[in-house]
Amino acid sequence: MLILSLESSAKSASVAIVKDKNLLSINTQISTLTHSRTLLQMASNLMQLTEIKLQDVDLLSVSYGPGSFTGIRIGISAVKGLSWASNINCFGVSTLEALAWNACIYENAILCPCMDARRSQVYNALFSIKNSMPVRLTQDRAISLEDLEKEIIKFKEPIIFLGDGAELCYNFFQKKSDCILAPENIRWQSAYGVAKASEGHSGYSADHLLPVYLRLSQAERERQARNNN
Repeated sequence: MLILSLESSAKSASVAIVKDKNLLSINTQISTLTHSRTLLQMASNLMQLTEIKLQDVDLLSVSYGPGSFTGIRIGISAVKGLSWASNINCFGVSTLEALAWNACIYENAILCPCMDARRSQVYNALFSIKNSMPVRLTQDRAISLEDLEKEIIKFKEPIIFLGDGAELCYNFFQKKSDCILAPENIRWQSAYGVAKASEGHSGYSADHLLPVYLRLSQAERERQARNNN
C-alpha cells in the first residue's frame, strides 16, 4: 500500500511517502512561508524525487486536527483537491494520534502529545504503547494544564511530552521528576506519523473528510459573545 500523507496542523509543514509500512521519503520544514505556499510544492517535489506519480498512490492521508485552524484547513483542502482530481480515497487522522506514532520506542511510558491551545489550555490525549503501537487512554480534548496535571500524577510510568506544546507542559510539570521532553527529531508533528496512523484503512471520498477543531475559533467565540449580549 502506497500512502502520501500531509501534515500542516502547526508551524511545521510535512509530507511523507510510505510504502508497505516502510518510509520511502519525508520532507519536513519550518519556514516563514504559509503552508498554502509550501505544502503542495513539497508533495510535488517528493514525488519527483521518488519517481512516484499521483496515480500510483493508494491512499491520501492528512491530520484533521486539533491544531491551527488555518493550518488544518490548508492540509484538508490540499488532500481534498488531490483526491477529487485523481479519484483516490483519503483518510483523516488525529494530530495527537499521529504524534504518538512518532514515539513508539517508549514501550514503558505514557505518551502525552500536547499542542498549545492558548488560554492556559492544551489540546491533548494520552497513550500507552503496546506491541509498538499507540493505545488510546483518553479521547482528544482541550484541557487546562491544572486538570492535565491531576491526571498524569496518577501514573507511575514516565510521561513523554510531544508536540508544539511539549515544552510548555514539561516546564509546568517539572515537579514530577519522571517527565521527559521528547527529543526534537520525534517531538514535532510529522507526516510520517500521519501515514502510520492511516495504515490499514481503505479511506473514503473527499466529501467525508472534515476538520476536527475541538474548540471554536477566536472569531466564532467573539461572535457568540456578541450574540449573547
